[in-house]
Amino acid sequence: MNKFQELGLNSSILKAIEDMGFKSPSEVQEKTIPILLDEDTDMVALAQTGTGKTAAFGFPLIQKIDPKSKHTQALILSPTRELCLQITNELKNYSKYEPSLHPVAVYGGASITEQAKQIERGAQIIVATPGRMQDMIRRKLTDISKIEYCVLDEADEMLNMGFYEDITAILSHTPKEKNTWLFSATMPKEVATIAKKFMRNPVEVTVGSKNMGATNVSHEFYLVNARDRYAALKRLADANPDIFSVIFCRTKRDTQKVAERLIEDGYSAAALHGDLSQNQRDLVMKSFRTRQIQMLVATDVAARGIDVDDITHVINYQLPDEVETYTHRSGRTGRAGKTGTSMVIVSKSELRKIKSIERIIKQSFDEKQLPDGKDICRVQLLHLANDIKNTEINHDIDTYLPNINKVLEDFSKEELIKKFFSVEFTRFSNYYKHASDLAPVSGGANVDLDPNSTRYFMNVGKKDGFDWMSLKDFLKDALQLGKDGVFKVDVKDSFSFFNTENSETDKVLNAFNDFEYQGRKINVEVTKNSNNGGAKGGRRRKGRKDGGFGKSDSKSGNKGRSRFKDDKDTGFKGKKGKRSGSRGKNIESSIKRRKSKK
Repeated sequence: MNKFQELGLNSSILKAIEDMGFKSPSEVQEKTIPILLDEDTDMVALAQTGTGKTAAFGFPLIQKIDPKSKHTQALILSPTRELCLQITNELKNYSKYEPSLHPVAVYGGASITEQAKQIERGAQIIVATPGRMQDMIRRKLTDISKIEYCVLDEADEMLNMGFYEDITAILSHTPKEKNTWLFSATMPKEVATIAKKFMRNPVEVTVGSKNMGATNVSHEFYLVNARDRYAALKRLADANPDIFSVIFCRTKRDTQKVAERLIEDGYSAAALHGDLSQNQRDLVMKSFRTRQIQMLVATDVAARGIDVDDITHVINYQLPDEVETYTHRSGRTGRAGKTGTSMVIVSKSELRKIKSIERIIKQSFDEKQLPDGKDICRVQLLHLANDIKNTEINHDIDTYLPNINKVLEDFSKEELIKKFFSVEFTRFSNYYKHASDLAPVSGGANVDLDPNSTRYFMNVGKKDGFDWMSLKDFLKDALQLGKDGVFKVDVKDSFSFFNTENSETDKVLNAFNDFEYQGRKINVEVTKNSNNGGAKGGRRRKGRKDGGFGKSDSKSGNKGRSRFKDDKDTGFKGKKGKRSGSRGKNIESSIKRRKSKK
């Protein structure tokens, strides 16, 4: 007996469920469907991505809709075009034995006139993105004043994407007596505000705990130096030959850069971010769904609504700015009862975020060591052996075998195996034979015992608006060093450390001799090995004793706050300059002043 029959669904829906092969309802379906079928009520349902929320509201909605009436009876709002289309297609599958019921997708990037015509022909259910729905309402191309049901799907994602005003404006055009069903993975205060403002005594259904991560996803982190982040990503990919993953970056620039580097290094990868056209996005997603792409590098916004089965890993190349966003990232794997792994590549300065995430998802992270070259080579060889074992023989090669056997007749079976595997193995062997140890180093003065490099202390830090990336860009500009001339950048609250080759020491100290930044002196000195993690000893330049700007900021009215405007796309707190997207005009002017003094 199909367990869906116990939920009170009608025969046409049960027949469609049987066709789709569903046997048992998920927990969220089991908890919500009977309530939504039996009661006219508002509902807030909290459950992770991939737990079957679309069916949880889709089955009751189809059963309650009157298919004989052509007027719009239900509106479903979803955050992205991809999710909008996905929900519409699923509703069509659920209602395949209700031929008079027509769900219509309304989204940007397609003809609004054609979408309006579809609604006019009769659309009992409209599935829409907030922006396009607002446009339809403004142009009076649709009427939602008489709808009976409104569903807010992935409500937290819509609000994270800045759709609060659109949602409130859309809901203002709907009747007060409708039923509103809100489905969300997390319950931030913005979602609670929507529920309080537009819902009447909603029933709350929670699967797991609020904001809790999916229980079938394991969470692990790998501690590396920030400059070794990409090398760590490659090792994780190489150690998992069957990986089918989404890799998350914070910015569009980093997303494109990481994808390009992976492609250059021979991986099947692609980028997905907001600078791509809709056609490009569609092509990338089609390739990913068909597994022509093994590693999809994406920003959080671009990945909203990705629903691809069997994703094995989510890799956090960089942790998100908002800790709650991690829940959505990890929810891309471990879907529909399957297991998945969420990996985080993290530097020491970001470890506190791991603790914050653990508190929110109510699960612990496992700290793991990156695999070394021998481990990776062993995994790759065994993977190749299994591929050969499972490959079906193509008998079209039979006619060529005599010539092949003649070429190889002087080799033993063992020699042939060695030669065959060497074709694939040599690339990994050569790369990892000389690969450096990626074990992280501490952020103090004894951080780097490498005799070929010099460690420096600098009296600016996070309080001055820097992170490791923006400080590295600043130093490269100021010192005119090459791509890897500055490394092991470690930014603390009011000071920082960085390394250069020993040969650059005099250049660094001379460059920052009486160096002024926005009218203030920057102090840079060589650290000495000590156990306190500070810049003990060394040659100090004239400046504040506390090593930072502190109260001197009061002259400019900042009082210790960041003096730069946020630029999330570059990772640098400042205005983009003409010479580079990652540099600020203030930095360029500082450098010019320094050069003019010389």
